[in-house]
Amino acid sequence: MNLKEIYELIGPVGAVLIVVGLVGSYLALWNTFYLNKVWKQFKKEFASMKKSKGKELYKYKADNNNPMICIIRDIVFTHAFHSDDIRAEVAYLFHKNFKPITNSLGWIKLIAAISPLLGLLGTVLGMVTVFKTIASSSSPDPTMLAGGIWEALVTTVLGLIVAIPMLMAYYYLLLKMKGFRIEAVEHSYQAIEWIKQLDSKNEELQNNLNNHVQPCTKD
Repeated sequence: MNLKEIYELIGPVGAVLIVVGLVGSYLALWNTFYLNKVWKQFKKEFASMKKSKGKELYKYKADNNNPMICIIRDIVFTHAFHSDDIRAEVAYLFHKNFKPITNSLGWIKLIAAISPLLGLLGTVLGMVTVFKTIASSSSPDPTMLAGGIWEALVTTVLGLIVAIPMLMAYYYLLLKMKGFRIEAVEHSYQAIEWIKQLDSKNEELQNNLNNHVQPCTKD
């Protein structure tokens, strides 16, 4: 079966569903890979911070683009002085640093929502064609009608095939993001305690903070 025969079978709506499904699959796989990479790097760097009891946080790293590390650094060095509500500050920074992931989740959810509707649209258009054939023929062939109905239902199947995995991927990534936010809050509290202990023991570190440490994100 060549591409032309496939297109004749699924129609334009089916072709759109295939493209939408490929886009959704790419977004889901990319976000899963990216979040796993972020978490793996974060655990490694935070373990180094824990070993140094927070001294690593004072090192300014311009090339550090790990969003979890950036959130904790900004909480410790900037936002902790603005508000006592660390959870609210983490929520703000989390949205700011994970904005590409949040946008991708929105697209994945949209794909999961519209795929069944596109499938239904394709089926309705196919049924319209079938009934038009019936109306224009005095003695329609039942076999031809059955084949036309089968072809019309293909888009419904495609819509469900796309929507179900996308919905599963959306909730998987959403739960993963919620877990990241909880970890960011807990690790921020821990990092703040480290910095308080260091500041009370070493004035040189405080001067280093004032002169060299900059937030990872820009307002």
